[in-house]
Amino acid sequence: MSQSSLIGRRFAKILVCQQRQIGDVLLATPAVHMLRQAQPQAELHFLTEKKCSPVLQHNPDIDIIWEIDKKKLTSLGKQLTFYRHVARQGFDLVVDFQQLPRLLWVVLFSRAAVRLSYTPPWQRRFLYTHWTDTQPGYAAQTKASILRPLGIEWNGEKPRIHLSEDEQRQAAQWLREQGLREGERLITVDPSHRRLTRLWPAQHFAQLIDLAAERDASLRFLLLFGPGEEPVVQEVAGLVRRKEALLPVGRMLSLREMAAVLRLADLHVGNCSSPAHFAVAVDTPTLIVRGSTGDEWRYPSPEHRSLRMGLPCQPCNKSPCPLGTRQCLVELTAEQVLTPLLDMLREPQIQE
Repeated sequence: MSQSSLIGRRFAKILVCQQRQIGDVLLATPAVHMLRQAQPQAELHFLTEKKCSPVLQHNPDIDIIWEIDKKKLTSLGKQLTFYRHVARQGFDLVVDFQQLPRLLWVVLFSRAAVRLSYTPPWQRRFLYTHWTDTQPGYAAQTKASILRPLGIEWNGEKPRIHLSEDEQRQAAQWLREQGLREGERLITVDPSHRRLTRLWPAQHFAQLIDLAAERDASLRFLLLFGPGEEPVVQEVAGLVRRKEALLPVGRMLSLREMAAVLRLADLHVGNCSSPAHFAVAVDTPTLIVRGSTGDEWRYPSPEHRSLRMGLPCQPCNKSPCPLGTRQCLVELTAEQVLTPLLDMLREPQIQE
């Protein structure tokens, strides 16, 4: 097929499909924005899981969000009815970023003249009219490269989350209620991950907080957590000696609350997980500990840094650790992370 045949073509109704995960949906927002800029006349829909949809709320680039609610789609019949209903909305362009089974049903039922994705395996090619090889690089850039047949090229666009003024006011008030005072600097910390090869040890996080607090008494640390992650956060909090440096470990924040709090932080430190992408979206600098993952998950700018051991096996993108040691994480010490953390806090752009 000719990859140039779509350049300059106008569409009336577009469906973008990114089923999961939360961070990946956020990483799809640059592509959505680029698509909106290129097709301002189009009605743009987005299909994703219900748990991910808060990421897209108030996004002016999206007209309608379709939620895959697994709790309601309890049978194959209900699923197919829902997918057919979504697919038959009169789309003339469907963009599939993931090719997961649920999305394949939507593509199959769709009568869109153009069904675009990354290069599929041969057994799926009948579902799509156009495809392209993705470009390596930052994850959002790779995702956006699927739009190249439309003449759309990534140009440094960042992930986007659109917070209301009320959400921002509530976040500031909540931080005050947790004890953050004027003149204190907030560092958000994400110490959790479901994959052990992306999980810096809890004792290392605790030691980092202690070391940083010893160097700068104005620093306050907020431990973030999602569903099922509170035990790790409680472990870190229990190991911290300088309790005065910690804001209370309270309730789990919603995705949008977390984004609003991250926006008010001076720096975000953590594992390679979705809060790092939220921090990028709200213009908060990040320092991320890398184990099995590479820099494809780092937005390419000096405000966003990665720290790794630099072992020959990195990045392996595997879990569990093929060597059984997790050396890349276990042997990366708090002292090694402390220096770049303090350096980033001293940089002018973080004081804005």
